[in-house]
Amino acid sequence: MEFFTLNNVEVSRIGLGTWAIGGTAWGDVSDEDAVATCLSIFDHGINLVDTAPIYGYGRAEEIVGKAIREHGRREDFYIATKAGLEWLPAGVFANSTPARLRQELEESLSRLGTDYVDLFQLHWPDRAQPIEVAAEQMLKFLNAGKIRAIGVSNFSVAQMQIFGSIAPLHSDQPPYNIFERAIDAEVLPYCEKNGIAVVTYSSLCRSLLAGRLSVETEFRAGDIRTADPKFQPPRLGQYLAAVAELDQFAREHYGKRVLQLALRWVLDRPGVSAALWGAKHPTQLDPLDEVLGWKLDTSAFEAVDAIVQQTVVDPVGPEYLTPGRRAR
Repeated sequence: MEFFTLNNVEVSRIGLGTWAIGGTAWGDVSDEDAVATCLSIFDHGINLVDTAPIYGYGRAEEIVGKAIREHGRREDFYIATKAGLEWLPAGVFANSTPARLRQELEESLSRLGTDYVDLFQLHWPDRAQPIEVAAEQMLKFLNAGKIRAIGVSNFSVAQMQIFGSIAPLHSDQPPYNIFERAIDAEVLPYCEKNGIAVVTYSSLCRSLLAGRLSVETEFRAGDIRTADPKFQPPRLGQYLAAVAELDQFAREHYGKRVLQLALRWVLDRPGVSAALWGAKHPTQLDPLDEVLGWKLDTSAFEAVDAIVQQTVVDPVGPEYLTPGRRAR
């Protein structure tokens, strides 16, 4: 396993993402499989586990807590969780008021069965209040020892600058993959220049880059991909054509598959500290062993760029994930 340093702690460059384990947006998963998946990270040298209250409305954190207790050594896990989203009958809204953040942290600590969080992140910017308000509360958590590092997710450079004027900012978690590269322009250079770790999510672009989908693939009602424009025709055909060519490239040049190529691509991008990998069963972590021990060079990046540009003529980003703005 490869490692990076986040606020003086060694953290694996591949982390387990637990959105799928929550069981609401990616299909059902049993407690037994979910806990076993969390415990199997140690078979692959991983210590980073990323979760959030919104994943299964608390269930993902509860699963991680069960895994910690079964394992028996809290210090072996680097737990990153989040706050700042509120799920209401009308939908999901950003809410980073101090009261909401205090409530979420206490509930997360209870579900996880721990008295501190290694990395506490604001899940999305709250456009209904000044960023400084949330930053001040996060700093209080840090000073109280309830969290060991502060992070944000889905923040722009301007928003990170405001946050960083109030509290230390140790990490940023944006979406990033071969198909979604918005952070290349400003976010990655800014974080690299200012010593902010970048822990990316959606490395496989909601499974598009796993190499298992076809135009006939159907998703059950409630699956997050039913709302993703990438999974609707005619775009889906374009993205699948790119995946097929990327898979051929990976086989011919590295003896790998598109799945390994996609994660290696993220890890080798300048400024990226770590990439999250979602899994619902221990066997879904097995491909990670084929990601380590090799790297992509400039010519490989250029070849990937050419494939994407030639096949995806109508690209779209992950904007559909943006939560609603709450009333003040």
